[in-house]
Parts: sequence; C-alpha cells; structure tokens
Amino acid sequence: MVVTKDTIIDEILKADQDTAPYFLEIGMHCLGCPASRGETLEQACDVHGTDVDDLVEKLNAHFGN
Repeated sequence: MVVTKDTIIDEILKADQDTAPYFLEIGMHCLGCPASRGETLEQACDVHGTDVDDLVEKLNAHFGN
C-alpha cells in the first residue's frame, strides 16, 4: 500500500491494524469512531496539530517492510 496525505484512515487500518500506534502517537485516540476513520490523513493531522508529511513517511516505511 502507498499512503498519501489524501488516504482515508479506515483504508490504512483495514490494510494493516498494526498501523494503529502511529495514530495513537499523534494523539488520535478515537480510532473506533466512524467519523475519524473517514478522515484523510491530512484532515486528522490538521486537527491534531501534527505534520502530515512525517506521518505519511512513517506509514509508507511501515508498509514497505
């Protein structure tokens, strides 16, 4: 899977639930909420005040392994 800032969080979690800690790391503790799972990475990072490019890089590294 290739992740971009426009990737929907639910797609990432469905591809690999082991990605959940990356979201918890940025303070996104509402992963069970349907609304949050429908957000893009960029939207989630904006809300949680974190760098979307950093998260995209981490997730792509995760999927690359």
